[in-house]
Amino acid sequence: MKNFALFGVGGYVAPRHLKAIKETGNQLIAAYDKNDSVGILDQFFPYTKFFTEYELFDRHCTKLKNTEQKIDYLSICTPNYLHDSHIRYGMRLGADIICEKPLVLNPWNIDGLKAIEENTGHKINTILQLRLHPAIKGLKKQIEEGPQDKIYDIDLTYITSRGNWYYASWKGNEQKSGGVATNIGIHFYDMLTYIFGEVKQNVVHVKSHDRVAGYLELKKARIRYFLSINSEHLPKEIKEKGQMTYRSITIEGREIEFSNGFTDLHTESYRQILEGKGFGIEDSRSCISIVHDIRNAQAIGLTGDFHPMAKYPLCVHPFESQRTTPVK
Repeated sequence: MKNFALFGVGGYVAPRHLKAIKETGNQLIAAYDKNDSVGILDQFFPYTKFFTEYELFDRHCTKLKNTEQKIDYLSICTPNYLHDSHIRYGMRLGADIICEKPLVLNPWNIDGLKAIEENTGHKINTILQLRLHPAIKGLKKQIEEGPQDKIYDIDLTYITSRGNWYYASWKGNEQKSGGVATNIGIHFYDMLTYIFGEVKQNVVHVKSHDRVAGYLELKKARIRYFLSINSEHLPKEIKEKGQMTYRSITIEGREIEFSNGFTDLHTESYRQILEGKGFGIEDSRSCISIVHDIRNAQAIGLTGDFHPMAKYPLCVHPFESQRTTPVK
């Protein structure tokens, strides 16, 4: 049984980590969040020491370093821009790391973390759960066994609705979150490069507060993508069902179905990590480089091979106006 501490236990993704820690037979010794709406702990680890002040959390964990309750793993579920700092803290604490994606916001941060990993002898693991999805594993095998010179044509569409709260939170601040491509797209970029190889071209057609559309050319794929957090972009049939999320990946016109099977992927990620088979720093480099380049790219508009949904008219930012009419 391993001892865990968790940063960001009040966050959106934290319940998946709590579930994974419990289902892999380990215990949560301490948890930290600056907010105190953490009743979720009662479902998993009601007796965990919980702190809303970083200094008190640090003092508690440091005092445990030479005891049977020393922290073996620090799980990080904090806002994206804090990951680098919190990883470094965990390494100084003498723990291995399990960090939500994105591991960091900039590719050069990876090199700094590699140096710390080498100096401390501790491992930095990241959650890249789509790689463990049965449908994705099957697709990777299919591509590997297919014609080696074939270039596949792919359309990726992912729309996951977010309300006005999004823009008031750290997620709406590109400097803290990395923007839409990072927040909702990074696991897709990772999955695609994992299967189809390294990036040869990265073009951004449209980029705004609520969407990003572009073209990625990989070693074995040409990909048109559209990512959005605007519910107005949902297909009519999805809206009629009352659903708030739509994801579609077509390869050579054939739909790849992987809507199900997400429930236990964090738990499986933890199992792999505990067996020494987790995804490490270098596994994250490609997708982090992609979203960094998208964030810093100049959108070229509707030229070249763009995703059909890139034509949707741009809308005003919710903080600029409460109007939902398109910008002319």
